[in-house]
Amino acid sequence: MKIKDLIDYGNKYLHKDKVKLIIGSVLDYNPLELYNHLEENVEGEKRQKIEKIIHALVNNIPIQYALGNTDFYGYNFIVNENVLIPRFETEELVENIIKYIDIYFPNPIKIIDLGCGSGAIGITLKKERNRCDVTLLDISEKALEVAKENSRLLNADVTFIQSDMLEEVQGKFDVIVSNPPYIAEGEVIESIVKENEPHLALYAKDNGLYYYDKILKKAKDHVNDKFFIAFEIGYNQREKVTELVHKYLKEVKIVSKKDLQGRDRMLFIFKNCE
Repeated sequence: MKIKDLIDYGNKYLHKDKVKLIIGSVLDYNPLELYNHLEENVEGEKRQKIEKIIHALVNNIPIQYALGNTDFYGYNFIVNENVLIPRFETEELVENIIKYIDIYFPNPIKIIDLGCGSGAIGITLKKERNRCDVTLLDISEKALEVAKENSRLLNADVTFIQSDMLEEVQGKFDVIVSNPPYIAEGEVIESIVKENEPHLALYAKDNGLYYYDKILKKAKDHVNDKFFIAFEIGYNQREKVTELVHKYLKEVKIVSKKDLQGRDRMLFIFKNCE
């Protein structure tokens, strides 16, 4: 089957832009380049993979899962049903973390990424600031398998721990990072997310605040005198998470930031960072 025929086949089921993205990804072409290769034949495993992905999307499977990978901060990460699909908001979190590391920690430091999932945050921090000693943690063995494969493929020398947040962690860190589950049980979310992404990584008790409380309760035992904590938060959780910070940590500075959509999405907690 020629590329032009595959495009016609896909257009029966999906929007033409998605079809071009799928075919380009499998054949390693920029979607805009496909029109220069319309007469090229595609058979065997590549043709089967394209058709399989098209039908997965028809059945409401996210394109990232169908493709098996996604771009995050310029790096290609494997993703599957055992990990969340990294969002643009989380790229903004990483961008701010890197900025604060450069401002407050010119020397090598220790970072831990709690609830690492695919490893997108921790591995990206290691790639962008190789001088940092980065540990990735998750309770899910299957999520850690994905993160380990991503660290191998991206040549990122990081450490892994299987733990329920800080329960099994030893030692202290300069930076704690977490994008924990923060969707309240019963909260309405997009069906494509609810039906495909792991609920373990989506939902949290106590109106979505359970893991912030769990992390902050133990954080003081796992940070150095100078530290900062970086959270991704739900758009309506800034005040409640701030209350938890004041409950467990004293004499800290709190900075909240909005995402590009103007929603409260990031919370940074600083101690002795001047």
